Amino acid sequence: MAKSRKVIITCAVTGGIHTPSMSPHLPVTAQEIADAAIGAAEAGAAVVHLHARNPQDGRPDQSPELFSPFLKVIKQRSDVVLNLTTGGAPTMTVEERLRPAATFKPEVASLNMGTMNFGLYPMIERFKGKFKYDWEEPYLEGTRKGMFKNTLADIEMILTTCAENNTRFEVECYDISHLYTLKHFLDRGVIKAPLFIQSVFGILGGIGTHPEDVIMMKRTADRLFGDQYHWSVLGAGASQMRIAAMAASMGGNVRVGLEDSLWIGPGKLAESNAQQVKKVRQILEGLGLEIATPDDAREILSLKGGDKVAF
Repeated sequence: MAKSRKVIITCAVTGGIHTPSMSPHLPVTAQEIADAAIGAAEAGAAVVHLHARNPQDGRPDQSPELFSPFLKVIKQRSDVVLNLTTGGAPTMTVEERLRPAATFKPEVASLNMGTMNFGLYPMIERFKGKFKYDWEEPYLEGTRKGMFKNTLADIEMILTTCAENNTRFEVECYDISHLYTLKHFLDRGVIKAPLFIQSVFGILGGIGTHPEDVIMMKRTADRLFGDQYHWSVLGAGASQMRIAAMAASMGGNVRVGLEDSLWIGPGKLAESNAQQVKKVRQILEGLGLEIATPDDAREILSLKGGDKVAF
């Protein structure tokens, strides 16, 4: 699709990567997640990417009944586009991960485009002795021996289930091979343009954060998809704002949020998702770029509209 001059900011407010002991600002309860999403939208995010957590101990949880309270609150208080994860956490089955998107039929769902190593265990040393819950350290350690399973059959099941509900996808590509997998499904007609490709940089097991990595992902996507896609990026951890600035200058959209980074600067925890949105908005506007509204995002991505969801 012809690239819009308006930049879509996505905010991933809690995710399934960080554990509650890592930051007191990580949203856990339904109210915290709703408030974080609304705050991000008010700061300039057109899309919020949503996971749920167990309200007692903060572990990732894909139970639809944990999504329902914050989905309803956000929809009542904001017109932001709601994007539900089908990634969940590496510890979950694909059937578990798919349940919220299948149940609530959102405008957008995320979709991981390949089985991969997903190394979170290096964070253990940084927070050793600070974990409040007994699940946190084993969860991180499990990523040393385990993998994030997204087989071709898994991907096709998610695509076909969500496509029945006219849900579009934030296609998360952690490496060059994931772009080729996406091309396979596009060629077969299992997914349709316009594509919304989220290039992910800096996860251990995926592509790195060097500028050449960013350029290679963009060049490959351009060659494979031409004008059939919109590009967005997220940089994990300390690379978050640097990757966003680089990609925006190359015509891309951006994603920030406490799912991807707990920080607002060196050694300084972000106090909210809205704080990260405000910072990336300053970068974008400093480049002379216009920020997309939720309705702009709906038009750019050809979404079905917030009145056609099941919540």
